[in-house]
Amino acid sequence: MATTNDLKNGMVLNLDGQLWSVVEFQHVKPGKGGAFVRTKLKNVLSGKVVDRTFNAGTKVDTATVDKRDMQYLYRDADDFVFMDSSTYDQVHVPAATVGDAANFLLENQEATVALHEGTPLYVELPTSVVLEVTYTEPGLQGDRSTGGTKPATVETGYQIQVPLFLDTGVKVKVDTRTGDYLGRVS
Repeated sequence: MATTNDLKNGMVLNLDGQLWSVVEFQHVKPGKGGAFVRTKLKNVLSGKVVDRTFNAGTKVDTATVDKRDMQYLYRDADDFVFMDSSTYDQVHVPAATVGDAANFLLENQEATVALHEGTPLYVELPTSVVLEVTYTEPGLQGDRSTGGTKPATVETGYQIQVPLFLDTGVKVKVDTRTGDYLGRVS
């Protein structure tokens, strides 16, 4: 248990049986009436964002979320299997929990897995990853980086937009939050 005065960004609260992550909070002390705390909360499982106001000093139930660095091993039917780097325990994470991160996951890649009482909540990847382009239309003479873009398939099977001059077999840096091309890696 904690009070609303102890709130911090990223803290996970257990409200009405659901887990909510604090996105932002603001203590407000109006000239008239009691102080209160205005918060923006994100549902850990569904990603839904809501605004919620608490009276100052109200007790809130905090949830313990264990974030562990894990290594992605392989895909097993609908599950992704991760291994805890320190204990070598294997954790099966459902595909729905992995979500869009699956587009950027390669075997033996490091990721952060958040667990609550042994249940995986979400998978957090580094902000960018290096992937190899497995297929794209060949570049033509005169194609420059300032021109347009073309679709390219990377080794995970995900399709991104790359500059016209890139060819198959080139390693590129990709933003895991947006799926945008960030540059070529030599």
